Amino acid sequence: MPGRGCSCLLVILCLLLPAAGWGGQSDRIESNSGGASKAFSPAASAKPEFAPPRVGSPPVSEPVSPFPVSPRQPVALPAPVGLAQISRAAGTIFSGRVTAVARGATARDSAVETVAITFRVENAIRGTTPGQDLTIFQWMGLWSGGQRYRVGEHVLLFLYPPSKLGLTSSVAGPMGRFVVDPLGRVLLTARHLSAFRADPVLGGKSRIRLADFGRAVQRSEEESRSR
Repeated sequence: MPGRGCSCLLVILCLLLPAAGWGGQSDRIESNSGGASKAFSPAASAKPEFAPPRVGSPPVSEPVSPFPVSPRQPVALPAPVGLAQISRAAGTIFSGRVTAVARGATARDSAVETVAITFRVENAIRGTTPGQDLTIFQWMGLWSGGQRYRVGEHVLLFLYPPSKLGLTSSVAGPMGRFVVDPLGRVLLTARHLSAFRADPVLGGKSRIRLADFGRAVQRSEEESRSR
């Protein structure tokens, strides 16, 4: 009987010792966390907002900007367009100031919606005379697309010959339009610099006097006729 009693005591001790050990480990965790056990939070087990890509998944391509990396970087044109090409396509070339902008019909009373822009011509190169008040009619769609003018603006323009509806616009859009600064110099944009880089007069210059620009136009026309 004493042997059977000892065996029972050993079995009871074996059952109690593991429970006591777990109780001590739980006490140590609570002590390290400030004396309070942390409750389970579903948010803690949620997936991160930006999960890493799975192995074997294709890389995500970055969107490509349609604009040049730097606004000062010369823009490469899809086709060679030089001063001679712009000059040949123009029916009127002059520099002057915008004196009026108004909505109106074309000179031939067409139903096409247009904008009437009036210039006081200062330097006439082709198709006009100095001191003339020149009014052109531009399709409203071009105006809405960004080809706009403001009163007082000083520009040099290469304009297409008027269409059957009496409409015109600058040759090749921004290529046929130049800003003239207060000192009377023609300013060339990055696109102009790229297109005229081989020109012996305009090449590499970001601004040039009106008189020199006019001579460059005449020289390009003479070379074009001699070919």
